[in-house]
Amino acid sequence: MAQQPQRFQNLDTFNESRGSFADIRRFRRETRQQEAAERLLPVPVPTPVVPNDGAALRDNATRTSITWIGHASFLIQMGGRSILIDPVWSERSGIGRLGPTRMVPPGLRLADLPHIDLVLISHNHYDHLDRATIRWLGNRPTYLVPSRLGAWFRALGCQKVYESGWWESLEALGLHFDFLPAQHWSRRTPWDTNLTLWGGWMISDGRQQLYFAGDSAYFSGFKLIGERYPGINIAFMPIGAYEPAWFMQSAHVNPEEAGQAFLDVGAQSIIPMHWGTFKLSTERTDEPPKRLAAWWEKQGLDPANNWTLAVGETRFVEQP
Repeated sequence: MAQQPQRFQNLDTFNESRGSFADIRRFRRETRQQEAAERLLPVPVPTPVVPNDGAALRDNATRTSITWIGHASFLIQMGGRSILIDPVWSERSGIGRLGPTRMVPPGLRLADLPHIDLVLISHNHYDHLDRATIRWLGNRPTYLVPSRLGAWFRALGCQKVYESGWWESLEALGLHFDFLPAQHWSRRTPWDTNLTLWGGWMISDGRQQLYFAGDSAYFSGFKLIGERYPGINIAFMPIGAYEPAWFMQSAHVNPEEAGQAFLDVGAQSIIPMHWGTFKLSTERTDEPPKRLAAWWEKQGLDPANNWTLAVGETRFVEQP
């Protein structure tokens, strides 16, 4: 019988339990209790959404732009290329009718996208890797994916697939990419836990560096990234899915930890993500950006550098 591949591990190996069945039952029970309690509270502020027909993006050939599709999905235009990161357009994050439903529609329709040159994937969880969306994109883009995840894409007919391990670099279509560590895990079935890698991406055109952190708990790797990649312009940091802490803290930062991670990597501006689209945890859906804003003010940071986007919003980035 063939030997099973070795499972990947995090840089920081503390508190890595993925949760027993008893933990999962407890989490689901607490989720139901929280939902019942919220019925007695004012309705959360809806996730902000702005209309975007994609026309300015389809016409853009030179400017760097960032568009929030929702959750951890972004369209980035840089160096004359259009890049999707963790694209999820499906109504649910899961299999079939399983998994949470979108609270807001995607910020752009698939049909309104510009030509997509590259797709970057951080890891294989359903809220970051969506089979239906990848099937729609098909074999047209070049895919940059974590180690051992390439076979999943090739099974869907995607041929231009390149795998990366942590700290590995590659050049693609005139841009430079580095795959970087995150404190997280991977799984799509009960049998494949940590058999594929997870992480974040650094994207550079030689003038600007954009750091997409993926999903991560707070860990020592953020300071390492800041040391190895000075001069990061924008850090895309997850700020949601952190409660209850006993269940989530080994895989997700809370807003204050996301802020500290932003300081660790030494970025100029932050774009918060991983909130307001799918309800994956028990905190109120409008809480993460409020907590980040409060922490930001307490630290005395310039509010102009906290780019909390609306779903569908495009921010054009001035070149240095």
